[in-house]
Amino acid sequence: MLYLWLKALHIVSMVCWFAGLFYLPRLFVYHAQSEDTVSKERFSLMERKLYRGIMGPAMIATLVFGIALIYLNPSIFSQGAWIHAKLTLVVLLIGYHHMCGAQVKRFARGENTRSHVFFRWFNEVPVLILLAIVILVVVRPF
Repeated sequence: MLYLWLKALHIVSMVCWFAGLFYLPRLFVYHAQSEDTVSKERFSLMERKLYRGIMGPAMIATLVFGIALIYLNPSIFSQGAWIHAKLTLVVLLIGYHHMCGAQVKRFARGENTRSHVFFRWFNEVPVLILLAIVILVVVRPF
């Protein structure tokens, strides 16, 4: 029963994390397009609050619940290579998360050099990772 509770909490925290990973780069698009000081300050505030207040805690919760699931079921590593591929994607996602954090700081300092077009493409990365992770977990292709 504990395993199922942890799995449910893992999924909920992952959904919250991905919500932030989808929304923050969209804020970057709007921020990169803004030209007045008031808008730039507003976007910086929104980005900082989203990154620190929602995305960070959601990422930590996702990792804690995921590690707990592995701890309770270490045999998952003998069920195929899908779990190794999933964990590799999670590591890449953590890197993407931190890239977003670095960008939040660049915008706050007024040092952004990237266009809104870059951020439109940057916004697609977590979509691809989510698609791959869901397929790996549900289909377990290998």
